[in-house]
Amino acid sequence: MRPLLRKWPGTRWLHPGLGVKRWVLLLVAGVAALSIGLAYLLVMIYRQQPLPEPLYYITLQFLPRWFRALLFATTGLGCIGAAFYKLNRSLASAATLALPAEARQVNSPPRPHYGTGPHIVVLGGGHGLSTLLRGLKNHTNNLTAIVTVADDGGSSGVLRKEMGLLPPGDLRNCIAALARAEPLMTQLFQYRFGRGTGLDGHAFGNLFIAAMAEITGSFESAISEVSRVLAVQGRILPSSLENVVLCAEVRPRSDPTAAPVMVYGQSQIAKAGGIVERVYLQPSTARGYPEAIRAILSADMIVLGPGSLYTSLLPNLLVSDINNAVRACRGIKVFICNVATQPGETDGYDVGDHVRALCAHLSVGFCDYVLANSNTEFSLPPQSGSTMVQPTCDGADRFRLVLENLVDKELPWRHDPEKLATALMRLYYAHR
Repeated sequence: MRPLLRKWPGTRWLHPGLGVKRWVLLLVAGVAALSIGLAYLLVMIYRQQPLPEPLYYITLQFLPRWFRALLFATTGLGCIGAAFYKLNRSLASAATLALPAEARQVNSPPRPHYGTGPHIVVLGGGHGLSTLLRGLKNHTNNLTAIVTVADDGGSSGVLRKEMGLLPPGDLRNCIAALARAEPLMTQLFQYRFGRGTGLDGHAFGNLFIAAMAEITGSFESAISEVSRVLAVQGRILPSSLENVVLCAEVRPRSDPTAAPVMVYGQSQIAKAGGIVERVYLQPSTARGYPEAIRAILSADMIVLGPGSLYTSLLPNLLVSDINNAVRACRGIKVFICNVATQPGETDGYDVGDHVRALCAHLSVGFCDYVLANSNTEFSLPPQSGSTMVQPTCDGADRFRLVLENLVDKELPWRHDPEKLATALMRLYYAHR
């Protein structure tokens, strides 16, 4: 009985020690006394004063007295119950608004997955995807991130090898970006243990997801529960639940005419240091995650990237079910080109080179718009091995090239989250 009463909206005010019950009883006694006094007055008027005939029907005198008493008592109790319910919610809302912003974020319920704003589906991985999500969550509640599961390096690679778990790293970054339980919980989720601690550089969030997968019995349930715990604004889905390996044909940069070398594993592609000719998945028949496919087909806008071209973006689209769903979707499709080149993958690439690589793997017409950074007036650190991607693109006749200042002044090799999200939303509403 006690757990049932706890669910009633007004019972929180009756907990011991709040000094509320005595005043509620006094209020009830006062209302009862006032009601008895009014009843005496009404009976006196009813018996002694001549009343017009319409009042006979208004006061329901054609009904038995016991039925009239029951009807008015039920109506009164209903009004009192509704008033207490609404009053309780109003007082709770007022108390919440009086809290600091951080406390409101933790105590308020999570927003629905499908709420206000256009339904935007983002495909990618790495820091680029989490950067975009951090900006988009200020513009729509209706977000779905579809993340690659081909990662085999670092903490994710160890968990994948030792536990047979799908790599949680990119999913963890997306959860941190969309979590409303910021900033402390997000910092904890992204915390990485140092070397020599016995945990060998594992991120706390990766271990948390791995433990949740053991408890819930499946990787997808673990992501769902972790998202619920951290009040994630939107959904985060893997592109596939199969154990895929990303492979590449890499031509030596010192001898471009030589035969390409086969490289196996996402983490090994950039290390090969050559010219990436082609990437593909093993097995090539990997099936797409059904929830991800449904999300793509219902999207108002599909965003491809930003992120590592060959090791984050293409692994999603090489899953044939995902690629077919993107093509079948009627929403606007936008490819976001990276701000800077990535050593070992896209050295010397301009916007056109990125587009041609995607066309070679996906065929022409994979997107409606290409959104690229126009501000290249930055010098990147020489040790980074990166350069700014030049906003040049030849033969852009099957899509529209849109150039905007998207660079983060503090980290010029990355997008600014708010600039990028604003440019995307402006493009979406202009297209619609």
